[in-house]
Amino acid sequence: MQATFLGVISLLALALGLVAVATAPAAPTRNRVPVFFLQGEQLVRVSRPGVTPADALRQLVSGPTRAEIKSGVRTYVPRGSQVRSVTVAGGLATVDVSGRFASGRNARSLLARLSQLVRTLTGLDGAVRVRLLIDGRTVRGVFPGVPTQSPITFHYLQTPNKPVPTPPAPKLRPPDDHIKQIQQRLIELGFFGGDADGRLGPATHNGILAFQKWERLQRTAGLDARTESRLATATKPAPVGQGRGGKRAEILLDRQVALLIKDNRVLRTIAVSTGKPSTPTPPGDYRVYAKIRRWWSTPFREWLPYALPFVGGIAFHEFLEVPAYPASHGCVRQAVAVASWTYAFADVGMPVKVIAKS
Repeated sequence: MQATFLGVISLLALALGLVAVATAPAAPTRNRVPVFFLQGEQLVRVSRPGVTPADALRQLVSGPTRAEIKSGVRTYVPRGSQVRSVTVAGGLATVDVSGRFASGRNARSLLARLSQLVRTLTGLDGAVRVRLLIDGRTVRGVFPGVPTQSPITFHYLQTPNKPVPTPPAPKLRPPDDHIKQIQQRLIELGFFGGDADGRLGPATHNGILAFQKWERLQRTAGLDARTESRLATATKPAPVGQGRGGKRAEILLDRQVALLIKDNRVLRTIAVSTGKPSTPTPPGDYRVYAKIRRWWSTPFREWLPYALPFVGGIAFHEFLEVPAYPASHGCVRQAVAVASWTYAFADVGMPVKVIAKS
């Protein structure tokens, strides 16, 4: 089943020139070599001048261009990393890099840079396996969960090594008439998609948080006096941008909400967490190019349920940690309570507009 998902994504992404997740050889073309950076949670292929594997790795450590950075492309290879040597023989690429390449303790960053290096070398001069040396020595215990004392393949990194996370069972309080009234009001305004059962839990807290974000109140997800007062007089959100009929989504970076719109009416406003300052979600006009129930992030080796990618590896997706502020690698994180609703609402081809200020 997972192989089917990866195959579908590879075809869609390559057709649109977006995410590079396929394992097909990436041979140089007319003095150009493929180099792999990240856009959101996935690898993205760029073309650089060069012919040899050494050329490709020098381009890798030099990082993305300003234009690429503006579009959300990032590298996790530390600045100052050096390529000491590269050889390819019998399908095995042996690369020796400086200690700077393995600096830092952030597990996700370490995994991402390893994925970049292995994918960039795969296919060049027939390389299918990569042996990594650091300052001439075999590497052990540096990259979490990936044994690098022996050669590894990109296929190994693409293969999930953990089950899809099971969200914890929601903790609900006993029914309360006042909470039921709050839920009914949130439903009227489009901030809550469940039943008004009077039971305070994650879905209701998420609706309250989305309302607070839209109204620019303190983001507590709790029922304080100011929030209740504003609920009594608030009006339903309206789209910020201009659009025609049909479905579309607007992501408002300043408010940290997404508006799900149909025929120019906001059906639902949800709380999200977009890209943190070092990996921001790029403003612009995009379209959902796939719907993937379970998407494997090869660079970060984690699952992204209910994924709706709309530019490269940047997508709406479910995540267990969704703070009230921007915290992602560029994606649009959603809580368990709302991610499946967004997934069901969206269609492939649906416009997505990312707006910096609303």
